[in-house]
Amino acid sequence: MNAMHKPHNDSLLRFMTCGSVDDGKSTLIGRLLFDTKTILADTLTQIERTSQKRGLGAVDLSLLTDGLQAEREQGITIDVAYRYFSTGTRKYIIADAPGHEQYTRNMVTAASTANLAIILIDARKGVLTQTRRHSYLAHLVRIPHIVVAVNKMDLVDYDESVFDRIRADYLAFAEQIGLQREGHDIQFIPMSALNGDMIVYRGDAMPWYQGPTMLELLENAPPAHSEHNEEFRFPVQFVCRPQASDDPELHDFRGFMGRIESGEIAVGDSVSVLPSGRSSRVKAILLGEQFLQRAITEQSITILLEDEIDISRGDMIVKTGQAPEPVKQINAMVCWLSETPLSTARTYIVRHTTRESKAKVGEIAYRVDVNSLEKLPAQGLAMNDIAMVSFRLAQPLMVDPYKMNRATGAFILIDESTNNTVGAGMIER
Repeated sequence: MNAMHKPHNDSLLRFMTCGSVDDGKSTLIGRLLFDTKTILADTLTQIERTSQKRGLGAVDLSLLTDGLQAEREQGITIDVAYRYFSTGTRKYIIADAPGHEQYTRNMVTAASTANLAIILIDARKGVLTQTRRHSYLAHLVRIPHIVVAVNKMDLVDYDESVFDRIRADYLAFAEQIGLQREGHDIQFIPMSALNGDMIVYRGDAMPWYQGPTMLELLENAPPAHSEHNEEFRFPVQFVCRPQASDDPELHDFRGFMGRIESGEIAVGDSVSVLPSGRSSRVKAILLGEQFLQRAITEQSITILLEDEIDISRGDMIVKTGQAPEPVKQINAMVCWLSETPLSTARTYIVRHTTRESKAKVGEIAYRVDVNSLEKLPAQGLAMNDIAMVSFRLAQPLMVDPYKMNRATGAFILIDESTNNTVGAGMIER
């Protein structure tokens, strides 16, 4: 991730912050919002008042992100908080997830859409068990860009050797879990969120660090889906056939609506429809009422084909020659989200893109201890457990390995009797 190339104008960056209690996550986000001038004057007045009530000398910027008044008064932050801000060059969504082990499911939820993770380390404490757990979860959900923020440098006299030691420790651990691989990178920043050093402004305290500030890194992070070439995947959400229309051209209109999960498509491209395997060409692409020559990832469009093919919700349109094999068995890393344990006797519903299938648990190969990263035998799964599980499916699904495609490699599990979402899975194949 080269900090010197041009910012990606107006592209959206979803990133998350991970750290244990008191590592300074809330202060970091508060500092970003404050120094980029994205908070309103009345909000600032409110947090100044709360800071004074607590007897603090300076404004406590962490209050900007601690959503509820009750939480603010107690000084605790829970659940996943999403914040939005923009800098004129780029829009951002920040997911701030709690760091405790019992909130593993919250962190996996927050991480699933993030393209960059900021992992905070307290300069006085170095790499902790929590650091390893957060890094493992970021690795599990395939966040391509990791920024290790060594915070509270002001409390170690801005000592370069402390930063270098933490950097070496973290890299040794990253190699152990395979965090560094093609299309993925790790960057390190020394900083003080409290004083604002190296967040938006460089400050004068660390002349020995020549790299980019936190904001420069965020401004220049590659947009999502740019790490490697992704194949075209278009799960059909809705078949559009206007019923009552005086326009004769609309009588034969048959559009397939959905969101491009990956890749791109152009008018004239040869496509296949799964699971039937029938082929056709793209006759037209509509974005609202506007005709496009080509469309790209994350655009919600309507595709018209040259041939009459029976297509319904849950089918997938792919480019010819890029079709994944429909499968009736999957192996996946599953994060269990429910207070009701996973039962091998029950039938679950797998919801994958716009398609659903009933599923039976085949076997639980192992459970991962998220603190020691050991693989342990398991008979069932409790809330926040992460395990390798195989499923037998009633209907075929068109899947890619999660490491190749985060959209078509992911699914959720639904309890058939309650309709609750009970698990989230990342397909190994």
